[in-house]
Amino acid sequence: MTSIIQTPALAMPSIRNAPEPEFLTRRVNRFYQERVQETWAGGHIMRGLQPGKDAIHLSSNDYLSLANHPRILEAAAHCLLESGNGLLMSGIFLHGDDNPLLTFEQRLARFMGAEAGILCQSGFAANTGLIQSIADASTPVYIDRMAHMSLWEGIRSAGATPRSFYHNDVDHLERQIAQYGPGVVIVDSVYSTNGSVCPLRDVVETGHRHGCVLVVDESHSLGTHGLRGEGMVASMGLGHKVHFLTASLAKAFAGRAGFITSSARFSDYFRFEANPAIFSSTLLPHEIAGLDATLDVIQTEGWRRTRLHANASYLRAALDDLGYNLNDTASQIIALESGTEQQTIILRDALEARGIFGSVFCAPATPKNRALIRLSVNCALTERELARIVDACRAIRQEVSMESWPSTRRKRASAASAALAAQPAVAA
Repeated sequence: MTSIIQTPALAMPSIRNAPEPEFLTRRVNRFYQERVQETWAGGHIMRGLQPGKDAIHLSSNDYLSLANHPRILEAAAHCLLESGNGLLMSGIFLHGDDNPLLTFEQRLARFMGAEAGILCQSGFAANTGLIQSIADASTPVYIDRMAHMSLWEGIRSAGATPRSFYHNDVDHLERQIAQYGPGVVIVDSVYSTNGSVCPLRDVVETGHRHGCVLVVDESHSLGTHGLRGEGMVASMGLGHKVHFLTASLAKAFAGRAGFITSSARFSDYFRFEANPAIFSSTLLPHEIAGLDATLDVIQTEGWRRTRLHANASYLRAALDDLGYNLNDTASQIIALESGTEQQTIILRDALEARGIFGSVFCAPATPKNRALIRLSVNCALTERELARIVDACRAIRQEVSMESWPSTRRKRASAASAALAAQPAVAA
C-alpha cells in the first residue's frame, strides 16, 4: 500500500506595506477628504446599486452587441486552443507576409480607406504613441476642447503645447492656426462624453488649406458609421486629406486593441519611434482571430447599424421632448448633464432604482460642475426596453430637479433665443 506524504501548508507571511512618505499620504488623503467625504458624502460616485437580472445596461460601448457573437467567439476560441498565446514580444520584431497580425493590420486599414495600419495595445496607446511620434516642442497642436484624454496625454508626452479651440468651432480653429502657424489638428469624429459629432468637412478643409497634419479619432464611429461600418472619414470621402485615423477597438469591435491608419512609410517609422509600440508586447493570436472575425460581421450584418441608429434616434427624440438638454448629440451616445457631482449621484440613484444603468462622467472626464450620466445605446435594445428607459426618465424629472439643472436652463435660453430670431422684423 502506497503511503501519501502530506506536506504541511506553508504559512502565509504577514503582509506589511512599505511606509508612505508624507507627500504621498497628503495626496491620497486629499482625494478621500475632498472627493469622498466632502463631495460624495462618504459614498462613491462610481459605485451605486448592483444591477439586477432585469437591468438595462447602457454603460457598455458594445454598440453593435457583438461581445457574445458565436462566430467571433468560435474564431477566438479555436485559435487559442490551436496556438495558445503565441510568442510574447514587442511588435517591432514581427515581419513576414504570413503573419496574422500584419495581415489583419493591412485588411483593417484598407477597410478604412488607408494604405497601411498599426495595431496597438489600446486606443489610449494608439493616441499617445501617435501624437508623441508626430509632434514636438516646436509643433503647434490644435485640439478640440472635448477631444479624448488620451490625445491630450499624447501632446504632453510629445512635449508640445496644446492650442485648444472651442468645441466644434471651426472659426476659432482657423483663428488659432492663423496666429500660431501650421501644425497638427486633432478632433474626434464622435465625441465620447456627450455624443456630439464633429463638423468633419469644415475641420478637414480648414486644416488642409493651412498645411496642417490632420488626426481624427474614430473610436465611436468605426463600425457604427458608413455603409459597411468603415467610419465617418472614409464614408464622407475625406481620407485623401486626413493623415491619420485612430480608433479604440474596445467599442463597436468589442475587443481590446487600438488602431492607427497611415501611409506604409509612416507605419514602419512608428514601430521604432513610438514608446507604446517599442516597449509593450503585441496582441495575442486569439485576439487577432477574434478581431478578424469581427470585421467580417461588421461588414456583412448591416442590420446592426440600422437598428442602432433607429434606437438612438428614438431615444434622443423622446428625451428631448421630456426637456432634457442632450447637448447636440447626434449619435448613439446620449448624455444627461446634471451638473455637480452631488446632483449626478442623485440622478444615478434615481435611474438605477428603476433598473437603468448608465456611466457616470465627472472631472477630469468633464469640466468641473458639468458631470453627467452617459447612456450608450446598442442595437440589441428592444422596443419594450426603450420605452422603459423613456418612462424612467419621465418619472424622475422632479425627483432629480431636472428643471433647475444648468444644462436645462441653457436649453430654455437657447430655445427662447431661437424663437426670437424667428420672429418677423417689425417695420419702423
